[in-house]
Amino acid sequence: MFGSRDDFAAKASHENFPVALRLLPPDTRSQLMAIYSFARFTDDIGDEAEGDRLTLLDWLDDELTLAGEGRAIHPVLQRLTPVIHDLNLSLEPFRSLIEANRVDQRVTRYSTFDDLVDYCMLSAAPVGYLVLAVFNVSSEQRAEWSDKVCIALQLVEHLQDVGEDARRGRIYLPLEDLETFGCSEEELLAPSASPELRGLIAMESRRARELLAAGSPLASSLPFHARLAVSGFVAGGLAAADSIENAHFDVLSVRCRPSKHRVAEHLARGFIAASFHGSAA
Repeated sequence: MFGSRDDFAAKASHENFPVALRLLPPDTRSQLMAIYSFARFTDDIGDEAEGDRLTLLDWLDDELTLAGEGRAIHPVLQRLTPVIHDLNLSLEPFRSLIEANRVDQRVTRYSTFDDLVDYCMLSAAPVGYLVLAVFNVSSEQRAEWSDKVCIALQLVEHLQDVGEDARRGRIYLPLEDLETFGCSEEELLAPSASPELRGLIAMESRRARELLAAGSPLASSLPFHARLAVSGFVAGGLAAADSIENAHFDVLSVRCRPSKHRVAEHLARGFIAASFHGSAA
């Protein structure tokens, strides 16, 4: 099946998730990349696999069980096995990521923002729980902050990919918001964004930034390396939001991706601020 280790490493350099991994200790970086590779592999099955994707996702669920037992066959799952064992990870966050991709095969529209948040709790929040587990810093309060950060990162990714998703028949912009701004679904397939769509993207971008603000208390509550990682994830989201704003919210005609310079700026600013305002959680 598609998806080599090198493939996922190449994709990592273009996505918001693995922002500051190279600054972390090698063992921690390897564990996070194994989790990222699983998440990317799961999404690739849900988005790109030929044939019956639900059957393939069932296969992946079975393969995850085998990974927990040390008997996985696929290299991505084999790489995940020592991470599961060494950190005593629950398989449930991984299963939530699989379930999110099952939802993608059945659901192509979300009526309200709350409905979209519910989806993000399957598709994004579990990654946050796993990151906290890697650093052994899980707590109820940190999980609440992490949920907001992960939802925000997912929202920003959806905004970056509005046109691509629409061409796949999926719309992650809430239908109630499309109606409020007077946008039709057909406008998402246009070569450039209408004024109405730009207004909608601007509003959703503000929502994402407000949620990303939870990254500040979360990072402040964490020890050095975990603080660095969370600051990196938040920096990637903020830089991606900057790229959308710099394109005047025309996500259809401009490929909005975070610049390394802006990521570095946000990372330095966020990490320094968190280091001066540390607290327990």
